[in-house]
Amino acid sequence: MNAPTPPIPTSKSYQPLSKLFNPRHIAVIGATENSGSVGRTVMWNLISSPFGGTVFPVNPKRANVLGIKAYPSVADLPELVDLAVICTPAPTVPKIIEQCGRAGIPGAIIISAGFRELGPPGVELERQVAAAATEFRMRIIGPNCLGIQNPLTGLNASFARGIARPGSIAMLSQSGALLTGILDWSLRSQVGFSAFVSLGSMLDVGFGDMIDYLGDDPHTRAILIYMEGVGNPRQFISAAREVALSKPIIVIKAGRTAAAAAAAASHTGSMTGSDDVLDAVFRRVGVQRVNTIGELFDLAEILANQPRPKGPNLTILTNAGGPGVLTTDALIAGGGSLTQLAPETKAQLDQLLPPHWSHGNPVDILGDASPDRYARALEITAKDPGSDGMLVILTPQDMTDATRSADALVEVAKNQTKPILASWMGGASVQAGEEILNRAGIPTFESPDAAARAFNYLWQYDRTLRALYETPRLSSADASTVTRQQKAAAMIAAVAADHRTTLTEPESKDLLALYDIPVSTTRVATSARQAAEEARAMGFPVVLKLYSFSITHKTDVGGVVLNLRTEQEVEKAFEQVREAVAARRGGEHFQGVTVQPMVKLADAYELILGSAVDPQFGPVILFGSGGQMVEVFQDRALALPPLNSTLARRLMDRTRISRALAGIRGRRPVDTAKLEELLVQFSLLVIEHPRIREIDINPLLAGPDGIIAVDARVIIFPPETSDAQLPRPAIRPYPSQYVRTFTTRDHETLTLRPICPEDEPLMVDFHRRLSTQSVRNRYYMAMRLEDRIAHERLIRVCMGDYDREIAMVAQHTAAGGEKEIIGVGRLSKLRGTDAAEISAIVSDSWQHKGVGTALLEEALEIARREDVRRVYARALVDNIEAQKILVDRLGFEMRPPEPGSPTIHFERNLDDQTPSTP
Repeated sequence: MNAPTPPIPTSKSYQPLSKLFNPRHIAVIGATENSGSVGRTVMWNLISSPFGGTVFPVNPKRANVLGIKAYPSVADLPELVDLAVICTPAPTVPKIIEQCGRAGIPGAIIISAGFRELGPPGVELERQVAAAATEFRMRIIGPNCLGIQNPLTGLNASFARGIARPGSIAMLSQSGALLTGILDWSLRSQVGFSAFVSLGSMLDVGFGDMIDYLGDDPHTRAILIYMEGVGNPRQFISAAREVALSKPIIVIKAGRTAAAAAAAASHTGSMTGSDDVLDAVFRRVGVQRVNTIGELFDLAEILANQPRPKGPNLTILTNAGGPGVLTTDALIAGGGSLTQLAPETKAQLDQLLPPHWSHGNPVDILGDASPDRYARALEITAKDPGSDGMLVILTPQDMTDATRSADALVEVAKNQTKPILASWMGGASVQAGEEILNRAGIPTFESPDAAARAFNYLWQYDRTLRALYETPRLSSADASTVTRQQKAAAMIAAVAADHRTTLTEPESKDLLALYDIPVSTTRVATSARQAAEEARAMGFPVVLKLYSFSITHKTDVGGVVLNLRTEQEVEKAFEQVREAVAARRGGEHFQGVTVQPMVKLADAYELILGSAVDPQFGPVILFGSGGQMVEVFQDRALALPPLNSTLARRLMDRTRISRALAGIRGRRPVDTAKLEELLVQFSLLVIEHPRIREIDINPLLAGPDGIIAVDARVIIFPPETSDAQLPRPAIRPYPSQYVRTFTTRDHETLTLRPICPEDEPLMVDFHRRLSTQSVRNRYYMAMRLEDRIAHERLIRVCMGDYDREIAMVAQHTAAGGEKEIIGVGRLSKLRGTDAAEISAIVSDSWQHKGVGTALLEEALEIARREDVRRVYARALVDNIEAQKILVDRLGFEMRPPEPGSPTIHFERNLDDQTPSTP
């Protein structure tokens, strides 16, 4: 039989992995009593660690396993099973998954190895498993995995030795062997987990699925990941973007070096992409990356017990100079900085400390520091307005009382709002003090330099999250138009029709100009005389560049001649370029030259702006220092498109050249707002034209008096590349295809469009105009205005993931151009299903004009285009008007109300194409 249809869920309540981690009945397929076998170990782990359910061994050759009745196949099981654990050889697994699907089992863990890691035969086995799982809507963990543990319930569906302690940290890993090592360490260190999961090859359930599940889990406070390959990039990004705002996601990613990436690929069959791109991905979605397993757990502990620092300034308090110096080196090397102590702070320390204290940061309170001196010095320095965090170092000198000093520190820490870290250096003599600090939630480190590195992770993580919450500046340029998209697409198609993959420089600049990127004037000349005439008309001095359909690096073949001041020099340069190209590459590669003015911008910097395609994450944008030495200086940063003004500024800030752009040594600053806008437009070009493979603008001159692209190159995919083969952006761009106009019953014209991050101010005004009853009808309860317009809430509403949820706003534009949002509709997809939930709310003054119905109709239309098959809706029991609209106008069926429930549920199957009633 097929898997049962789930009951009516809501977008926030449905969790497809719940039964895998909280099963009532489990089947172990391949259960056996053979000593040392996986089947026996899994069976023993399940029965020796009670999880509140029943275990059914499946083995056609045995009547019982470990004293429990065995069954020949899953079809013979006496109860409907929630989870199957498969421990049989790989070739048997596809058939077993099919049998499980027919028996209505919703999920399986495939412990077995022998799949993609063995090459093509294993890949084919995975294809068969995936096909069977898809047919029966099963979720699969594995193959080639250790299994899973839910320490909070006692579930140990793994072949690990023992079960983890209960706790609030979730641990995910592709490597089962690494997970067993972490398990052994955690038992000794008394670290507990809410989930302990080996994902193996991630045939189906991947990091994105697990992040979604754990994000909804109230028992999980932090998610730790050992990653060898991302798996489904778009799914990972969608999940991480949503969950990282409420729970820290900390990743240690193997494959930083080429050799490590190769090892990771051979281990799990994963494709490891560019490490720099992965860093950009993590930064975009709010994930913090660390380098060691120790840092993984250190950071999780700090985030669970300490506030995040608001900046990179650390104050170091120490009773010895040497550790302070080493700590400073580690802090600065990681991008942090020492707090510059305020004069009032120094004055207070002068009164407290002996005259020969360090009089600076690190604050050396000297080797004879008493517990009281430690406490009072911490109290003073923690109040310094320039300090973002504190690190207290203690070395066990003769006069040092490590235990009492820890007690004193704990008392001071109770009243602090900044993170406090500690390093009690030594062994047995400081152990009691360390335990006191740890019990109080003050993280301790064996070495202070490790504490400094942890602090750097903390402030970087906080900065990343704050960037996610930042409202973008409203763009001053017009939004992307259909006209320019069509013109750009036609240009690209013309090049492909000419059987070329490289646009000439003039063609490249014309393409950039369509997206409001300033370019230098460029004229093509096919003769020396024509070149001279173009130069005279343009004005001297000029530059001549090779015009070729096949050569892109012009300087490599002598194809650039600068600073030509007369017609004679231009004619001579024309022949010079033609002869150089003929000698180095052949005369057939010379199609002429381009004539361009020698661009002179006062105090201008040479920048590079480009895009390329990453094999995992699709288009990636590069920005940094440009010019001929670009590869030498390596000053660049990467980001995923699309960009908004905030993301564009963050991209620039990650380069060294950004400090110069702000103005240094008396030079005027560059207009960074215009540069931000240029980056935003460039990202739209990249997103809107997937046939573009690479763009290189180098140099992009940026100075106080303007910005201009002096040279540009665009490469497209070969004409034979199908649309299905083109890369998809890792982050879904703005769905402009859903923008349309609507006329109300009183003949007002509105724009219905997807919400965007810049809408937050308009959404604040919208919520201010809503009545208490309108709020209750939409949210099924009362909500305070201050809660509804809180920045942290609205930025999540406006900066949603279009793959998961599409909110449509109804926008009215007054005669004077003032814009207001007067209604919001929402389509929220239910994860792991083909279903979604819709809702709408309209400003009171715009109700009864057809706006709410239009928003719901639009949500239904979008649902069809997004391949949603079932749509749910809710209404309050006393909201009769909404109930009539859903049933009479939109074709929903009403479910009988549940006793005591304040809402009624509605459902519509979109396979039924019955139109809504006008």
